[in-house]
Amino acid sequence: MGHFKRSHMDIALFLAGVLAVVGIDRLSKAFFAHLLSLNESITLIKGVVHFTLVHNTGIAFGLFKDCGAVFFVIPLILTGLLIYNVYYYRDREYSRTYIMAFSLILGGAIGNLIDRIFLGYVVDFIDLRVWPVFNVADSAITVGAVIILLKCIPSSSK
Repeated sequence: MGHFKRSHMDIALFLAGVLAVVGIDRLSKAFFAHLLSLNESITLIKGVVHFTLVHNTGIAFGLFKDCGAVFFVIPLILTGLLIYNVYYYRDREYSRTYIMAFSLILGGAIGNLIDRIFLGYVVDFIDLRVWPVFNVADSAITVGAVIILLKCIPSSSK
């Protein structure tokens, strides 16, 4: 019975994480798309943090622009892999850490896929001047991937 409850809690945690990322991503994109004109920039911290509205036709961080159907196929494959991984890790040590990392990645992928389907491009606005302009979804995907990588590195204390 405890396993049954834990599995349901993990699924709820996963879905809550996905929905939170998608919601924050959608709201932030709508806010900056309303606030700024295309390629317009405002400064939060001069030389460090700017908000610049761009339309990204590439994948994360503007890479591989105009590659067509790849942008629909890759997220669908990744979604399937993420769902499988949530199922696979549900009974493993650190399973909640993996589940939350996967929810960040899937939430980010869904947030950007929504843009791509309905707009034909992804709305990006976070501009650090040393990296291509990105958004909340890109950040969530990156944080989720880093968490998974860190968990995969064997601990030196073991």
